[in-house]
Amino acid sequence: MSVANSAEAPWAVGQLNDQVKNWIQKLGFIWVEGQVTQVNMKSSWRFSYITLRDVNIEASVSLTVETSALTNLPSPVKDGDRIVVHGKPSFYSKRGSFSLWVTEIRQVGIGQLLAQIEQLKKAMFAEGIFDPRLKTPLPFLPTTVGLITGRASAAERDVMEVAKRRWPAVRFRTINTAVQGPKTVPQVVAALQELEKDPTVDVIIVARGGGSVEDLLPFSEESLVREVSRMRTPVVSAIGHEPDNPLLDYVADVRAATPTDAAKTVVPDVVQELRIVSEARQRSAGALRNWVAHERKGLAQLRTRPVMADPSLPVTHQKDIIAEALQRKDRALGVHVRSLRSSIESLKAQVNALGPSQTLARGYSIVQVIPRDKSGAQVVTTVDQVNPGSQLRIRVPDGSITAAAMGVQAAPGGVMNKNGSDNNTNNSNTDTDTDTEKA
Repeated sequence: MSVANSAEAPWAVGQLNDQVKNWIQKLGFIWVEGQVTQVNMKSSWRFSYITLRDVNIEASVSLTVETSALTNLPSPVKDGDRIVVHGKPSFYSKRGSFSLWVTEIRQVGIGQLLAQIEQLKKAMFAEGIFDPRLKTPLPFLPTTVGLITGRASAAERDVMEVAKRRWPAVRFRTINTAVQGPKTVPQVVAALQELEKDPTVDVIIVARGGGSVEDLLPFSEESLVREVSRMRTPVVSAIGHEPDNPLLDYVADVRAATPTDAAKTVVPDVVQELRIVSEARQRSAGALRNWVAHERKGLAQLRTRPVMADPSLPVTHQKDIIAEALQRKDRALGVHVRSLRSSIESLKAQVNALGPSQTLARGYSIVQVIPRDKSGAQVVTTVDQVNPGSQLRIRVPDGSITAAAMGVQAAPGGVMNKNGSDNNTNNSNTDTDTDTEKA
């Protein structure tokens, strides 16, 4: 039962420690996994002490284990080993210190670690963390390159030398961290976070030289992989050599086979770029010269055309066309007029041939009867218009003759005259016959 606690009735230190001890002892026995960072053991000691560190975050716990349990292991426990321990949390109330009283230690073999990494890789693939669509392209020419690597390491030297040789003006912001062992993950994660906050850093290289599988294990830890997946700044993984494939390679935006390859990937070669620029300028100049030559050739062809030699030629040509059209029009009009004139003459000849004068010229004459009142002569077309004694005017081609009708005689089968007598028997003797036709 907890003891009442207040400002008026505070706990003594011993009471506090006893309360904490009671709480901790309620946990019972538990299994814990971690990485060994420090081993204090002597064969003469009954108990040995180990510091066990979390592989993902800055957290550790002290282990108390019988020395005989350590010496009976198949292989000695050393710094960097991964182990699984079974023990009971213990709190020493006199010193106010906590430790885990270990009753069993199991060393995690490399095969088991690789199996765990493979299982983690499959889970992250399924989660989509390694999706290529999430990767950020590298800048063509970074202003500042962030470099995370071991202090005075061969990887740092290779990256710096190759990058400076390729582009002397390149700048680096280097953060040295542990690249193997239990401190690697927290230090690399902290360095990534620091470089991510720097607006001048355009790309980050995480570099480490080759090593054993155990040495490269920190670069497959889940916390490091997830931190890189959240980065906005492009990250290049250059861990180990070509055959090495920690999980960092899958989540990084670019995977480089070696630190040297990372420098070549991130920093362009100034000599090659200048050569590309020179070649581009040459191609551009050649294309421009070809274009000018082509245009000059086209202009020369235009100048050789007759229209360019004599600008008035189109107008002259059109004038000739118009003049020729006018001539054709005049010729056609003349032909048409002559045709019409010929038609008129023909009609005129026909009219003349049918007219009185022509009839008279052929031997015919026109007989008109003159009324007694002299009101107007009428052409005689029937014997009914003439009576014996009627005054007649006979028109011939060269004049007229005045005569008197001595008698009127109708043609055989003719009609009676207005006096009721047959014209065929009336006055058969006459000096002047109304039929004056001479033919």
